Amino acid sequence: MKMLFYRYGSICEKDIMRTFEEFGIEIIVYDKEVIDKNYPIERAVTEVAELLEENKVLFVFSINFFPFLSEMTRIFNIRYLTWVVDSPVLELYSKTVANDNNRIFIFDRTLAMEISKYNSSRVFHLPLGARLEERNKMLNTEDVSKYKHNVSFVGSLYTEKNPLASYLKNMPEFYRGYLEGLIDCQEWCYGAYFLDEVVDESFVKKIKPFVRNFEDINSYENLSDKVIFSQYYLGAAVTAKERIDTFRHLSDNFEIDIYTYSDTSEIKNIHNHGNAKTETEMPFIFRNSRININTTSKSIRTGVSLRVYDVLSCKGFLISNYQQEIAEMFEVGKCLETYSTLDELDEKIEYFLSHEKERRDISEAGYEFLEKNYTMKKQLTRMLEMAFDN
Repeated sequence: MKMLFYRYGSICEKDIMRTFEEFGIEIIVYDKEVIDKNYPIERAVTEVAELLEENKVLFVFSINFFPFLSEMTRIFNIRYLTWVVDSPVLELYSKTVANDNNRIFIFDRTLAMEISKYNSSRVFHLPLGARLEERNKMLNTEDVSKYKHNVSFVGSLYTEKNPLASYLKNMPEFYRGYLEGLIDCQEWCYGAYFLDEVVDESFVKKIKPFVRNFEDINSYENLSDKVIFSQYYLGAAVTAKERIDTFRHLSDNFEIDIYTYSDTSEIKNIHNHGNAKTETEMPFIFRNSRININTTSKSIRTGVSLRVYDVLSCKGFLISNYQQEIAEMFEVGKCLETYSTLDELDEKIEYFLSHEKERRDISEAGYEFLEKNYTMKKQLTRMLEMAFDN
């Protein structure tokens, strides 16, 4: 059995490839976009077509949805399997989502429900998974003293992913104040993303003239200005504010170590170690930090982000913001901890820094829960069963 794996550089790709190989699937890899992010789409279409003509593959796979792959596989009468692991993914609003050959798997249930209206029988909710074996072998082979921290966070602070910040300065005072009010209200609201409801098309129409290149984003047939503004612009703005405010607050009370390429100049009392390498550094940070913090991007409305699996798969102790699907899928208090306010986060950090046995027990239980329920092998098995059920 053969498959074509279209790669663009997602951190999930290697783990998924290894798992498909363990299934006995021969993988043909197309990875031009990994090397060149501006690789011409016309050349990619031609080269992928040549691979499909030369090889009899059962399906094409990619992380996140690529409209041109959906169209090409439709023409070749091959199934296109895609696992959406990010949000927002604006390509999901392409008319090609409706193609019969698609099998679209989405990690966030709310997003899956939204996109399913375009192809109800071929869009599925599928949470992410983790590979455990390699990480734990690696974690026992190196001096890890430099990765020992009390409280750590790995990831972007979103300050560089927040285009709305620069546009707000040029808006009339009423619009700027209204949007800043919405951002403030959503910031500490966990379990509900109400910006989708309060932002309407008429309001976005008034805002658009102040947002440069807005029209360039809306290139998909089912993509509304409301979705672009509420999820792409406001989602990033709320996430950036929440992360800055969270770590500014925590750094006043605890020793905080952050691994990020984001600008941390607004946070005075943290230790910024710069970017962490995904495969060779992050696992050691997760395992050896007494407490790992996860703050989910606001545009992930109910789903469980990859970071949760990353930490638990390394037997790390995790405190995450509350997410609806975390509460449904995991045993909170046994596998991991969650918080809904900064005061609650303070209390849990203080408590678990001084209760090592409980912390270690939760770390072990989180790992065992993943091993039993959400390994990459289990999730990809579920994917293939659903994809070829009919």
